Amino acid sequence: MKFSGSAMIILAAICWGITGGLADILLSKGWDPLVISFYRGAVGLACFVVWFLLSRTAKRDFSPRLILWSIVAGIGVAGNFTFYFLSIESTSVPIAATLMYTAPLFVLLISFLFRLEKSTWFKWGCIFSVLAGILLLTEAYDTGSSAVNLIGVATGLGAGLSYALFIFGFKNASENGKPQMVLTLAFVAFCTVLAFFVDFQEAASVFSSSDVGWFMAIGIVGAGLSFALYTIGIERTAPSTASIIAMVEPVTASLFGLVLLGDELAIVQIIGMVIILLTVTTLSFKKGS
Repeated sequence: MKFSGSAMIILAAICWGITGGLADILLSKGWDPLVISFYRGAVGLACFVVWFLLSRTAKRDFSPRLILWSIVAGIGVAGNFTFYFLSIESTSVPIAATLMYTAPLFVLLISFLFRLEKSTWFKWGCIFSVLAGILLLTEAYDTGSSAVNLIGVATGLGAGLSYALFIFGFKNASENGKPQMVLTLAFVAFCTVLAFFVDFQEAASVFSSSDVGWFMAIGIVGAGLSFALYTIGIERTAPSTASIIAMVEPVTASLFGLVLLGDELAIVQIIGMVIILLTVTTLSFKKGS
């Protein structure tokens, strides 16, 4: 049973990693990141609605608390998708995916701010270790480096912060409803939020373009299938195990970008990536064990 849960999380992480590559393909074709993000969420919403309708959940009460936290989760995932794609557009898939993986760091800082968690030297050491890794990954120490892109770094970290918001909202909403109900409400909020920013003329042109298959794929792989696998798998897996397995996502995204898309990283950047991934995984493991 434990293995099946771990396998589901691994598959979900691989799907999310592949999603970064699919987004890069669409970005290279000239599509707006907001349009890509909108379709990822909209197709995902269609999948969750079907899952919700087919579920045998006897109790389907939409309590105010459930709706509120689902909206918070929806806003978080909207920011995560959009900032992630904007970061890919400005940097590369490996850098964007690694920066997004700093989400647990933001959870820790927020916990410090609201006194939800005790500050320790180990935790602050992890924070500074991640900052050092970001410095190396982005080559921010070299003002003449082409890898330095403030917009790309800011949006990558924004994706991580938004992902932390999603985790916070989803966790609280799940205490008041089943995952399929929470995800359905969250992605309704997602589509509602992005509807205020997306270019509907460009969004409508997707249906008549040759890239409609890519948009369907990014929605099914990057939202519908992956989130379903993750939410089911997380219920069968220990938090400490899940924190290590989640590392599959940035690794998959990086391999996709380096091998299939031709992204390039210097040795120093790879070292920075390894520092970030290992530090965040260690921090998550310690918190979950």
